[in-house]
Amino acid sequence: MQQLSTNGFLTPEERKELMQMQDWKSALAITIHWSWIVFALLLPYFLFHPITVILSLLILGGKQLACAILLHDASHYAVFSHKKVNDFVGRWLGAYPIVQDMLRYRPYHRTHHIHTGLDEDPDLLLARGYPTSNKSMARKFFRDLSGQTGTKALIGLMMMHLGYLEYNLGNNTVRVSQKNRSWTAFLKTFYQNLSGPIVFNILLWGILFVFASGWCYLLWVVAYLTTFQFCIRVRSMAEHSMVIDSKDPYENTRTTYANFIEKMLFAPYHVNYHVEHHLLMGVPSYNLPKMHQLIKQRGFFDKGLLEKNYWQIIRLATAKSKQEPNEGA
Repeated sequence: MQQLSTNGFLTPEERKELMQMQDWKSALAITIHWSWIVFALLLPYFLFHPITVILSLLILGGKQLACAILLHDASHYAVFSHKKVNDFVGRWLGAYPIVQDMLRYRPYHRTHHIHTGLDEDPDLLLARGYPTSNKSMARKFFRDLSGQTGTKALIGLMMMHLGYLEYNLGNNTVRVSQKNRSWTAFLKTFYQNLSGPIVFNILLWGILFVFASGWCYLLWVVAYLTTFQFCIRVRSMAEHSMVIDSKDPYENTRTTYANFIEKMLFAPYHVNYHVEHHLLMGVPSYNLPKMHQLIKQRGFFDKGLLEKNYWQIIRLATAKSKQEPNEGA
């Protein structure tokens, strides 16, 4: 097992400084995140048009990914300095809105960090299958944006929450034996894993019903099944796909620069600085850009992976087309 080391790139004093948490910065970032969600949910209500609906779904897909990243950061205790506040926010503003459970995600995700790129990595399957052809990528994006990927993912997630499948977000399906399982055990599992997401989504619908219209909640559901899946795919490709050596900790993880639109869709909470996160995973998101500059100045990216934007990621992911120009004739 190999893991990244900060030796030679960061001093002990710099590591300590980077790990320092400033709760007001997290609170501000979360406020902006959820303000975008409110804007997107209400935009078609006040100005209904196909363009505003599409814009709303794109924003919501990116901000549902932001919920996933907030859940991710909270699972590392990197959002708020007080652990109970950190976990409360991670669950109610990160996990529950996207039908997730932070307390199950935390040990699962730690395994990804320990075994990144190795056979034991639970997310290994997410990085495979690239590069592919333009036609194959178009089919993948079509399945994402048409709701096919989202429907399949939601069914799988519900089966995990209900105890029929092992908890795994990396496309590895393992059935759980139901032999001698009682209804009491089933109801207990249902309550533990789904009560939070159900309560949150009922509250979201209720707030929209009272202050605008209940149909606005459909935007949240449709985005979850469509644009959210698209955003997840591109973000996942950027982090660990098309790498030089999946077993080399310096060459199995990538940092990608992002402009405003790319941050909205694929890189909330500075998640695009993914090498930096793997290098020192407890660093709060707002310190990752500073960490990036430090290790870049000291030559980390002479070997480490760095891309200039997410369009380049898509080009890398479809590099097979350049190798097979006559495909699909």
